[in-house]
This record gives sequence, C-alpha cells and structure tokens, in this order.
Amino acid sequence: MTANNRFLDDLSKLMTNAMGVAQGAKDEAQTAFNGWIDRWLAERDFVTREEFEAVREMAIKARSENAELRDRLLRNAAEMENLRKRTEREVNDTRIYAIAGFARDMLVATDNLSRALMVVPSEARETADGTLKSLIEGIEMTEHEMQRLLQKHGVKPIEAEGEKFDPHRHQAMFEVPDTSVTEGTVVQVLQTGYAIGERVLRPAMVGVAKGGPKKAPAPEPAPDA
Repeated sequence: MTANNRFLDDLSKLMTNAMGVAQGAKDEAQTAFNGWIDRWLAERDFVTREEFEAVREMAIKARSENAELRDRLLRNAAEMENLRKRTEREVNDTRIYAIAGFARDMLVATDNLSRALMVVPSEARETADGTLKSLIEGIEMTEHEMQRLLQKHGVKPIEAEGEKFDPHRHQAMFEVPDTSVTEGTVVQVLQTGYAIGERVLRPAMVGVAKGGPKKAPAPEPAPDA
C-alpha cells in the first residue's frame, strides 16, 4: 500500500470514528431531553381530549346561561322601572284629577252666583244700601272665594277670546261675520270653560269669526339697519 493510500485509509477510519462519537452524543442528548419532557409532564395534571372537550362544552353552556340570566335580569329591571313610572304617573293623575267630578259640580254653583250678580243692574249695585248692599257683597265674596279655591286645586279657566278656535277646548255656538280678524278666531265668550291639569272639565262656549282672512298675515321683516 502506498503512502497516499495509507493516508486515505487512516483518514476514512478517523472520520468514521468521529461520526460514531457524534451520533452517540446525539442519541444521549435526545435521551436526556425525552427524560426531561417525561418528568415535566408527570408534574402536571393533564386531561384527555375527551375530558377537555367536555369541560369546554360546560364552559360554553355556563357562559350562555350567564348571558341569558343577565338579559332576564335587565328585562326585569326595565319592567320594574316601567311599573314604578306607571304607578307614579297613576298616583299623580289620581291626586290631580280626583276632584274632577266635585270641581265640575262646583262650577255649576259658581255659574249660578255669577248669574245672580249679572241680573242686578250696575246702577242698583252703586246705589244699593243696607240689606241689599250686604247681599250683593256677600254673593261677590262667595263667588270670588269659590274661584280662588278652584284655582288652588288646579282648576283654571280656559283662555278663549282672541284665540284660534280649538275644538278640544272650545264649543262653537254661532259664527260672527267679521273681516277684521282671521277666520276661526274666537271673538265672543258666552260661558267660560275650565280645565284641570290637561283635562277639560267643560269647554268654553264661544262665538267664532267668519269671513276674515284664512291665515293671519305674516309679520313684515325688519328693515336693515
């Protein structure tokens, strides 16, 4: 064997030995790593795939039930709030309108007192003395006091004269030819109407203008400065 062949043979053996050592070191390292993995897994309580899916389904169901209970709680809270507002409104309406029937009857008595004063001529009132004067003053004081008590309890007269006719608050008794005001304007009040809160106890009996312009003229724009 020549020197060159011998060198190549020795080099081949050296490389074979080196590869064997490297492979052994690799296997040893792999064995050590696998042992570390086994110890790490043994220290933890892992579940199987089936158990994991079962726990996941339970979590999803619990989340859904929690959302449903929350929605139900919110709905109940909203219903309770609506019930509270409705009850409060009904109590308030009862407080305001409880005397509606009594007030309506009182208006009849007030009207009778007003009519009693109207039949007495103004001259007779000015010249009255003694018993007649006391009687007239007593009727006036009683009528004023009844009006005050009605307003104290929320019964107020309905504005009518000069207002646009409102069928919900006014009762038209006749029409008055009048071209000086907008058609549909109340120009005469025969009997005062009254309301309590937003409810009409009785509408005002009125006369309504006819023959005037359909709409009130628009205000002229102000001249430029």
